[in-house]
Amino acid sequence: MLVAERGSARNTLLAYGRDLADFGAFAAARGERPAGASRSTLIAYMGGLDGLSPRSAARRLSCLRQFFRFVIKEGVRADDPTQTLESPRQGRSLPRFLSEAEIEALLAGASALPGLRGLQARAAFELLYATGLRISELLALPRAAVVGSAPLVSVRGKGGKERLVPLSRDAREAAVALIAAAPASKWVFPGRDARRAMTRQGFDRIVRETALQAGIDPGRLSPHVLRHSFASHMLARGADLRSLQVLLGHADIATTQIYTHVLHERLAELVHAHHPLGRGEA
Repeated sequence: MLVAERGSARNTLLAYGRDLADFGAFAAARGERPAGASRSTLIAYMGGLDGLSPRSAARRLSCLRQFFRFVIKEGVRADDPTQTLESPRQGRSLPRFLSEAEIEALLAGASALPGLRGLQARAAFELLYATGLRISELLALPRAAVVGSAPLVSVRGKGGKERLVPLSRDAREAAVALIAAAPASKWVFPGRDARRAMTRQGFDRIVRETALQAGIDPGRLSPHVLRHSFASHMLARGADLRSLQVLLGHADIATTQIYTHVLHERLAELVHAHHPLGRGEA
């Protein structure tokens, strides 16, 4: 179901497989089949996950909830033993992002790299920062998507869902320049074997080299930091959450709301600057 209906990513499938195998072993030790596990077994299982981080425990529960929904849909059982279980409380960490000045330094650093590496880096950072793409979406981007003058690019995101994202002129020009210099391939970012897209490991080397060239600690930089920077800067300059949700490809706006810390800062600055009594500290 996860493969055929949801198009889940390979890492999701592997993680859910491990989680279900772990629960299956626990249920078997109590003399129960996973699909027929009792609510008391679920409570005991979740209670034994104290050694895991809240995020990992929450993922285990999410996996089990989806498993039992599937079991009910298939008519194997009628009740859902996870229905009343509470999710582990998680501290909400703010997304890490770069300043606009640091983004400018990254783009300059990318352009300073020699030869094909410089073209790859420039295209990568222009595209990531202009669109907010996930790294998996960037590396799967076909050349046909960026060749031409269409203002929008079709992107296939999580679960195989497609969305349209605007592409800036600079990002398109950087991609076209890379395509003209790179080996013939169907991908904007081909790997060593041009028949395949670049791997994540190969892309990480580009990220590290660009960060060093720009004078930025490589530990602070990743494709997801670029995605966070795109979202944070868009909100800071007036974009609304609904539009940002569409651009990022979030299924639930609750996921997008992690960026509201930027809105809070901007609103505080507006009150400080424009309210008659807002001349004190914000």
